[in-house]
Amino acid sequence: MTATETDQVLTRFVAGVRTLVPTVAVWAHGSLALGDFQEGRSDLDLIAIVDGPLDTAHRERLAEFHQLLVDEEPAAAALHCSYLPRTALAEARTDHVTWAHGMILERPVTPVTRRELLDGGLTLHGPPPTGLLPPLVPGQLEEYIRLDLKEYWLPATDRPDLWLQDVWVDLGPLVLARASVTLRDGRLITKGEALTELTALGAPADLVHDIHERRYADPVPISEAERVRRGEQARAFVRRGIRNTLARGAETPEET
Repeated sequence: MTATETDQVLTRFVAGVRTLVPTVAVWAHGSLALGDFQEGRSDLDLIAIVDGPLDTAHRERLAEFHQLLVDEEPAAAALHCSYLPRTALAEARTDHVTWAHGMILERPVTPVTRRELLDGGLTLHGPPPTGLLPPLVPGQLEEYIRLDLKEYWLPATDRPDLWLQDVWVDLGPLVLARASVTLRDGRLITKGEALTELTALGAPADLVHDIHERRYADPVPISEAERVRRGEQARAFVRRGIRNTLARGAETPEET
C-alpha cells in the first residue's frame, strides 16, 4: 500500500461520510496522527463528530458505505471510525456508533483517544479537536488506564490460547509499555517508542525483536512449538508487568 492509496481512502471517506450523516468534523488519531503510521500495517483510526445521535437508518447507510469502501479500496480494510455526537463530547464512558472489524458496533471514545486527539489529532475536516473536545479531568486518563489493565488485559493473561495469535503477542506488551510510561510520566508514546520502553521494562530481547519485525520489517515464519513458547513468554511478561504496574498504584499486589 502506498501513501497515495492511504490519502485516497481518507479523501474518499471524508467526502462520502459528509453526504450520509451531518458531519461537523473528522479527525485521525493513533499512529497516523502521532507520526508512527506504517503503510499496510497500521490502522486508520478516525473519529467523526456528528450533529446529533444516529438512528437505525444512519447506521445502515454507514455500514453500506464502509463495506463498499472496503470492497473498492483495499487500504480501507484498516479504517475504523467512531461517530461521536456533538452533544456527547464530554461523555468518555458512553458507547457510540463505530465501524470496526468489518461491522457496525458500539464502543466509547476513550480517554486515551481523547488525549491523543487533544495532543495532536490530525484534522481531516472541520475544526480541530482542541476547538471542540473538552479537556480531560485530572486523573481521568490514569484511572482509565489502570482499569483497562486490571479488567481487560490481566484477565486475558489467564487464557493461553489468545497468546498463540500474533495480534496478542504484539499488542499486549506494547499496551503495557505505553501504559507504564503514561502512569509514570503523564505522557503518551507511540508503538515505536514503546519497543524501547519494553527493553527498559526487562522484556526478553527475542520477544521485542519479534514484535519489531512484524511492525517494521518482514518476520520469519515460526513453527508451532516456537509459537507456543513465544505466547507463554509474552503472556508471562505482560501478566507480571501489569501486576507490578498496578502495585505501584496500590491496585493489586505484586506477583511473586
